Amino acid sequence: MATEYGSGYGNWRDPEVLEERPHRFPAVLRAPFEARSRLEFCHVLLSLPIAVLMFTYAVTMVSVGAGLLITFLGVPVLAAALAGCRGFGALERARARGLLGMTVTEPEPLRVKGSGAMAWTGAVLRSGTSWRHVLYAVLFLPWAVFSFSVALPLWITGWALLTYPLWFWVFPTWAGQGGIQLYGDETHSVYLDNPFELTVTAGIGLLVTLATPWIVRALTMVDRLLVHGLLGPSWLATRVVELESDRGVVVDTAAADLRRIERDLHDGAQARLVALAMDLGLAKEKLAEDPEAAARMVDEAHGEVKTALQELRDLARGIHPAVLTDRGLDAALSSVASRCAVPVEVDVDLPVRPLPAIEGIAYFTVSELLQNVSKHARATRATVDVWKVDDRLLLQVMDDGVGGAEVSGGSGLAGLAERLDAVDGVLVVDSPRGGPTRVTAELPWRRG
Repeated sequence: MATEYGSGYGNWRDPEVLEERPHRFPAVLRAPFEARSRLEFCHVLLSLPIAVLMFTYAVTMVSVGAGLLITFLGVPVLAAALAGCRGFGALERARARGLLGMTVTEPEPLRVKGSGAMAWTGAVLRSGTSWRHVLYAVLFLPWAVFSFSVALPLWITGWALLTYPLWFWVFPTWAGQGGIQLYGDETHSVYLDNPFELTVTAGIGLLVTLATPWIVRALTMVDRLLVHGLLGPSWLATRVVELESDRGVVVDTAAADLRRIERDLHDGAQARLVALAMDLGLAKEKLAEDPEAAARMVDEAHGEVKTALQELRDLARGIHPAVLTDRGLDAALSSVASRCAVPVEVDVDLPVRPLPAIEGIAYFTVSELLQNVSKHARATRATVDVWKVDDRLLLQVMDDGVGGAEVSGGSGLAGLAERLDAVDGVLVVDSPRGGPTRVTAELPWRRG
């Protein structure tokens, strides 16, 4: 396995991973001035007019189309309504990307069977994505009204109260009163006009101003859920894509294993058997004229036979070890651990044996991880633990080496993670620089 140790952990250049930098002020004080807060507030402000437009279009067009279904005109009108909602959905996904920094995968395209307007109309009406866009247009309006009604007053009130000491002079100069009136009747009035009241007002404004970005952020979380759940690809379509990708990984892995077996046979046992046949042919020729030389050649050929048999046994073990089939994971992993360059403690706690395919994947996962420990970790000891939790098979390999292992493109751990993902498995690597390294794999439990 080609995983590199001691070269750092994590890929901080990944756009999905933001590098944390030290800040002079805490987040609660920075929030009102951050670009993210301004963009989220702008998203909330724009949501109301867009939601009104979407709701009006969707309700009107769907109602007209449903009402005209008794005639032929209702079908194309309804299809146009759904297509228009899909267009609004594209606008909302773009707005979420630009203002909320949210990446939304495009939904599955229309599956048009045939050509012409009728085929397109049927595809639009059959598409569950189209109807989810209509549902978004209907549900988004009440939420947009609520979030707009909360965010805008809070934002205006917070900044107005915070800056009140700077503009309270407007009241005595232009309004003929001391300041903002809190209470007033026929006998007396209360105004915010002295230094203490100005300070308290500004303090309340500061609290509202500091809290507003977090309230707006909480409101936009609902927007994110709506966009992701109704305007993105459906769970079924996402699952189909994952399965197609996993199938490709399985096919590529099987092809790579076949090439490896062919290469090992060609360069190893086959080459030795060819040499053995040549040596035996020479020994046969020398048998009559030089029996002693022929005997030496036969003895050398006997050694080559033993070596070829050992290579074939190693190759068969790499395909599927007999000990795994006969005695299960405990014995098979103990055999692998005995060949590791460092002492390995193995603990397998399984009530019954899993499905042979899952058992084989677990075996080869531990084998590759221990091979990695032998080659790169510079460890003095390692442990292997295998256990079952609910409907998952978990295995963990730990070593006290130098650490720094990472799941990066082209590495052995990356390939191992792809293999596990092909069967709905997960690989988690915890390997800080300096060690220790803990690699945990999770596989679906399928009883054999």
